Amino acid sequence: MDPLKTFYDERSRNIAAIRASDRLMDVSNTWIREVSAFKYIFNFDWLGRPIIQSGVDMVAVQEAVWSAKPDLIVETGIAHGGSLIYHASLLALLDVCEALHGGNGTRRFQPRRRVVGIDIDIRRHNRSAVEAHPLSPYITMLEGSSVDSTVISQVHDIAGKHARTMVILDSNHTAAHVLAELEAYAPLVARDSYCIVFDTAIEHMPDGFYPDRPWGKGNGPLTAVRTFLADHPEFAVDEPLDGKLLIGNAPGGFLRRSQS
Repeated sequence: MDPLKTFYDERSRNIAAIRASDRLMDVSNTWIREVSAFKYIFNFDWLGRPIIQSGVDMVAVQEAVWSAKPDLIVETGIAHGGSLIYHASLLALLDVCEALHGGNGTRRFQPRRRVVGIDIDIRRHNRSAVEAHPLSPYITMLEGSSVDSTVISQVHDIAGKHARTMVILDSNHTAAHVLAELEAYAPLVARDSYCIVFDTAIEHMPDGFYPDRPWGKGNGPLTAVRTFLADHPEFAVDEPLDGKLLIGNAPGGFLRRSQS
């Protein structure tokens, strides 16, 4: 018996049991709700820049990137640029692994992959910090609304130069905005790659939890995901991946494309 297969088989059974446990889901949602009041996900950096993400979600994104091996990641929402740096570092690792696997021991190479970050307001100090980072050659930043036709056209032009695209949506969290992003960018996603929608956990927060934001229960990313999936059978929630994200911010948000 292959010990690694045994390990993965046990993992699959554990994930299935987790997904079937309403009590565990309730406990996890309670934990997320409680720590959200303290902006828990604001507490961490990635390679020197603040990254406003759950560590669990970051590991899951890494699994998705390694599985799909995209050569382009389109990301909506930049904030301090930490997630741009994070995704660029994953692509850089893919490039390094491919270069070393080639057998020539190459240590100097031009980046083949790219992260495109979109934000309606890229503040000057954040842009400067990203541009000064060692991974900046992997990054392109576009300022403007992610649902503006000009921005969408720019992204589609860039995607046309790459073979495998992944999309990560994490900007304005209203249902209408996220649905517009899904319609604009999900078509770029390669088969067996992902469109990841963050902050679907908003749906599990109490009414009025975001008094200074236009989104909330019934008007958030998960609302958009459900609407989108109803009309797009080529996408589905990656249930094995989703099932282990007990304390992540994207439950039901890892959408994998199974067909072109």
